[in-house]
Formats: sequence, structure tokens, C-alpha cells
Amino acid sequence: MARQKLLDKARELTDGPGVYIMHDSQGVEIYVGKAKNLRRRVSSYFQKRDRQSKDLALVENIADFEFVETDSELEAFLLESRLIKDLRPRYNVLLKDNEAYPFIEVTWGEDFPRVKTVFRRENPDSRYYGPFVGAGDIKGALSILQRVFHFRSCQLTLDAANPRHFRRNGCLNYHLQRCAGVCAGRIDKGEYRRLVSNLCRFLSGQKKDLLADIRLDMETAARELRFEDAANLRDLTESLTTLNRQPAIDESLAPLNPQTEPEKGLLALQAALGLATLPKRIEGIDIANLMGKEVVGSLVCFLDGQPFKDGYRRYRIRTVDGQDDFASIAEVVRRRYGRMQARGEALPDIILVDGGRGQLGAAAAALSEVGATPGVLLGLAKQEETIFVAGRPDPLSLPRNNPGLKVLMYTRDEAHRFAQHYHHILRRKAMFGEEGGRRKKRADAPLTSGENSL
Repeated sequence: MARQKLLDKARELTDGPGVYIMHDSQGVEIYVGKAKNLRRRVSSYFQKRDRQSKDLALVENIADFEFVETDSELEAFLLESRLIKDLRPRYNVLLKDNEAYPFIEVTWGEDFPRVKTVFRRENPDSRYYGPFVGAGDIKGALSILQRVFHFRSCQLTLDAANPRHFRRNGCLNYHLQRCAGVCAGRIDKGEYRRLVSNLCRFLSGQKKDLLADIRLDMETAARELRFEDAANLRDLTESLTTLNRQPAIDESLAPLNPQTEPEKGLLALQAALGLATLPKRIEGIDIANLMGKEVVGSLVCFLDGQPFKDGYRRYRIRTVDGQDDFASIAEVVRRRYGRMQARGEALPDIILVDGGRGQLGAAAAALSEVGATPGVLLGLAKQEETIFVAGRPDPLSLPRNNPGLKVLMYTRDEAHRFAQHYHHILRRKAMFGEEGGRRKKRADAPLTSGENSL
């Protein structure tokens, strides 16, 4: 098929997600790829542009293509992996060595199976899915799937016959409604394994059959007056049918395994810092840049030890030239807390900056400049995880298993993730001109659900 005809055909595709399969002149599948926007992605193959030699070889051998629409980017990601494994297209060289790329492992041999990312299929009792191109995409995919199937991702050994394993109040994932609360004994072995079995069916590409079976089970539960079971099945059906409204997989990078209970962590933090009251609101700040370019700041908000996405802010640094983390942190602090001070809004109980004494000093000076006084200002240095407290000469060192330290680490890591993601967006826009002609969002505006998706 002539290049122009291929381009015309591609321009008729949907704007939604899916997978495309490229064929050569003999009808052999030579490449499989996924796309958030099928029309735009497939059209790009047939437009004139400079390409690397390996990409040029692929494009020159494309004689036709077919495609499969999916309901979400997540399903496109999973389908791409299955098709590459089944078809073995010669230009998908990344997945030829299965041992070099990650799998999803479901530890089916355990009473309460875990779900994790691995690079080798070593356990005969486990179920494996993949391989996949990138561990980052798997992490994002599992973050989305955990919200739907509520599987556990911790490393705890849980034996259904040993009640001592379940004397817990539930981990942070349970309190964030990501896990069914296995460690707290909130779900029995049979019910939990049914949840994970449904996950396995979804990973195997059986979404339609799975939905049909869940709806039948829901109707049966309603007839038998098991209304709580029916409601849970209804919620699962709704989650599966609205996967296309979940965050994009490459943004869902929040930590999957925060191993502490929110209340326990805050109580430990209150004791370690000698606070009169429980620190209900914590805000974390981080900076991201590449060689001093596209410098951005992030602010994340935690309420009662849990992420509060409506309180997240992102900042494009305006007043700093080059790479200067101290000055960039100071700008974020001035803009955030100067505005709050002017509006008479209460400041958070704890402000946490990513870094040591230098970053802490810059934040303290900026707060003084705008006349703002938080409950506590902290800096958390990486590697040693040393806590620096404004106004105190000596740093605070807590054991790595201290629940209060874990709350701070979780806040710091989430601020870092969010800063890196915003930085990635700006770099991409700078490279591909995605801002042209579009209305710009205010750089420190609160995030909406739409802004949490690419």
C-alpha cells in the first residue's frame, strides 16, 4: 500500500487508546506497539521526518497495518505485551530476551497471594504475566489495578492458620483503600483469593468474560439478599468499566508499599518532635531540573497521614536562573505561604523540604520574608534519612523502622515523584511544542482529576 494511502488510513483511526500491528509486504507481523491516541501515533509512521536508522528500517518495511481498540491505556499496555509474546515481531527486539525485562508475579502458592514486579520466573507455584517493556509502566499499571482489585503488595508472610499474623490495625494501603486489609484480618482467605483470581483473569485479557461472570454473581447475591456482597460486586464492575478514566499509567507512580499505619505514624512523629498536638496536615516540597533547565517545584499535601490530591500544587520556577535548589525552594515557599498568609489561611502543622541544612535554611528565610510561621519546618536528607529541624542545632536521627520517619519519607518521596512528573511534562512540551496555541493553566493552580492524567 502506498505511503499516502497508509497515512489516509491512519487518519481515520480513533483518537482513543489501543494497539497497532505493522505488516510487511508478505503480510507478516513485524512490529506491535501501543498508543494513547491511535490516530496520532500510527499517522506519525507515515509522515516525513528525520528518523534513526533502526526506525527507518521498520518504516520502510511497513506495507499495511491493523489495530485493536481498547477501553483504556492500561489494557493497551497489557495487550501489547501479550501480542509481542505471541507474534514475536522481528522489530520488537526489546522483548526477545525475556530474562532482561520485567514480569508481573502473582504468588499464587501463598494463602494470600502478593502481586509484585520481578525479572525472572523462578517460583513454580506463582503465575507470571509479561514480559513488559518497562518497570516504570508496570509500577503505574499495578497502582491502577490495586485500586480496582485491592490486592496486597507488601512483603509480609501471612498464614491463614496462624492468627498471630493478623494482629494489626491495617497498613497504610488499607487505610488508603488500596488493599483489602489482609494483614488486619478484614477479609478471609477464600474471598481474597477470588479477588486475586479476578485480577489474573484481567491480566490474561479476559475482561469481557470476567465482567459477565461478576454481573451474574451480583444478580445471584441480590436474589439471595446478600446485599453487601452485591454492592461489592457492583463496585468492582464499575471500576472495571471505568478504567479509561483512571490516571495514565506513567503518572501513577506513588509508592505502592507504604508500610505504616497513618495514626501510628503521626503519633510517633508527634513524640519525636515534641509537639503538643498531633500533626494533622503535612506539606512536602521538592525541586526538579535537568542541567538547570525547565526547573519546576512541587508541593504535596497529606491529611491525617494520607495523600490529599486536592491540596497538590505545581510551580514553574520564574525568578531563578540556572540550577539553584536553594533559591528555587525559597521561591516556592514565598509563593505558597505568602499567598496563604495574605488570605489569613492556617499554615500546615509541618512543612517538609527535600534536603538538608541548606534547603531548610532557604525555606526558613523565605517564610520569614513573607511573615509566615508554620508549626514545624523540617528538612529530610536522603540516604541517611536525617531530619533537620528549624531552630534546633542538632539533627534528629530516628530508626528506619520508626513509623514517624516513614510518614516523612512517604511525603518526601511523593513530592519528588510529583516534581519529576511535572518536569517530564515541561521537557516534552519544550521538545515537541505541545504548548503552541493552547490555553496555559496557572502554574500553581490546584489539580483537577483531569490534570492527574496525561
